[in-house]
Amino acid sequence: MNIQFRCDPALFDLLPRPVPAKAALPDWLRRMAPRVPSPVHQRSIRTVKQCPPFVDAMTHGFMVLLPCDVTVEAGRFSWDWPLPALSVPGHPRAPLSFHVPEQIAGSPLAHGAHSAIKFNSFWTVEIDEGWSLMAVHPINRDDLPFRLVTGLVDADRFNEVGINFPAVWTDPAFNGVLPRGTPVAQCYPVPREPLDLSCEPMSAAQVQGYEQLAGKIMAGPGVYRKSFRSKRGAG
Repeated sequence: MNIQFRCDPALFDLLPRPVPAKAALPDWLRRMAPRVPSPVHQRSIRTVKQCPPFVDAMTHGFMVLLPCDVTVEAGRFSWDWPLPALSVPGHPRAPLSFHVPEQIAGSPLAHGAHSAIKFNSFWTVEIDEGWSLMAVHPINRDDLPFRLVTGLVDADRFNEVGINFPAVWTDPAFNGVLPRGTPVAQCYPVPREPLDLSCEPMSAAQVQGYEQLAGKIMAGPGVYRKSFRSKRGAG
């Protein structure tokens, strides 16, 4: 899969590049203990830091990053980000814009009369033919004071302008700075092939396989990681 990012020539040396999600893991995951005492189990147990599916989801795809510091104070957003003259007419100059509350009224995303924010895109994204781009909230990142609205874009066709990323602000008590480089969207390509779903009872051989694998899992940790997990590269 080739993913091509492009930006206005005047911004090329100013913008943070999209990065593999593996390069944007949060500090709390790095600091987290791999094992902690559990009063319920009366022994130390593994934390999610040692759960491959949990970590692999966080390292999947790439991250779009906030292009500059954004200050949040009493629900107001501001930034000091002087930009040069841009080459592309109609190109955004602000890191954020907004959706009026009526655009999400009646959905679970609505929070009273609050507007939704929108992270403006400064990169276009082109992917291989037949694939779409899924954009989700950075996975397992409930520490961020916003929640990205999930979207799916046919980026093999729609790639001459950037994809903007709407979000709802979930922490009204937040006052501080969202620093440049904060992950705002986690993206990964998905094929547009239709799914063929089928359901059937297990065969005798499959029942036996289930029993054997379940026994190994109950006998000790690391079965999935050692025997089934695919090795992942830097992307």
